[in-house]
Amino acid sequence: MLTAYPAFAQAEAHAAGKVSWLDLLDPTKEERSVVQSDYGLKLPSREDLSEVESSSRVAEENGVLFLSMPIVSHARAVEEAPSPIGFVLSKDILVTIRYTQLRSFDAAAAKLSKDDTLASSVDAFATLVEEMVDRSADLLEGIAAELDAVSRSVFLKTRTRRRHLTRSNEALHRTLIEVGNAGERLSQTRGSLLGLQRIVQFASEPEREWIPNAVRSRLRTAQGDLLSLADYETHLSDKVQFLLDAVLGFINTKQNDIFTVLTIVSVVGIPPTLVASIYGMNFKNMPELDWAWGYQFGLALIVLSTILPILWFKWRGWL
Repeated sequence: MLTAYPAFAQAEAHAAGKVSWLDLLDPTKEERSVVQSDYGLKLPSREDLSEVESSSRVAEENGVLFLSMPIVSHARAVEEAPSPIGFVLSKDILVTIRYTQLRSFDAAAAKLSKDDTLASSVDAFATLVEEMVDRSADLLEGIAAELDAVSRSVFLKTRTRRRHLTRSNEALHRTLIEVGNAGERLSQTRGSLLGLQRIVQFASEPEREWIPNAVRSRLRTAQGDLLSLADYETHLSDKVQFLLDAVLGFINTKQNDIFTVLTIVSVVGIPPTLVASIYGMNFKNMPELDWAWGYQFGLALIVLSTILPILWFKWRGWL
């Protein structure tokens, strides 16, 4: 889909000098050909936009900037890989190429339609950058809120004092999935932040005189915001790692508790088994076999040999 901004320019078939931004959403071959022939620009393919080398992400040819970066389409796009997005920026026009719906683009389009002063291509680019920075901040805030909720559930302090706080395997498994998903989304968001930092820094270099100082100042402000967001993302990544270690620690503790119970049960079962084995031999010279209360005596020994180890373990604090 091909959309021109400002909106009134669409009715005039992209009249020269009236279009500052062309947005190509999952473009067809015909739409790409129209833009290339009408504006004399060579548009990169999706494969070109997916390249990871710095020289492929930011480049300049004959005064035209070719910029690309990965971007996360929405907050819970764990199952989807980040989509590539490209910018072709010149003094006269900005062409964006994307393959997914983005709220930041919709917000930038709405902002440009309301403000007639933002009519140039570089103004449109700066507005897009600002909206993408705001969207990245929203994504990080959402992930931070989820991690805070997980942290409260992991380190829950109940008013009722219990020596052991039991957690089901299902709950621990669910917590691991939540933390892992948050870590994956943080990784995707970090990729977008790094890509955005790279293109903003490249576009705001001082040798390009066709970029006004006002726009350059907006880009420097966005660059500072991106640096702070990168630091915040690092903090959240550390928190993800901490929560993963904590949950795995709870799982290990739970396994140790299970092995402790099994060990105690096996130890407690040895003395009564020994008593029953001794009196189960039925030798002739065993005096207890002729006792009137021999059976009751044997049962009493079995019960006593079971209770005494349990009391010992309780006294030692192992049970």
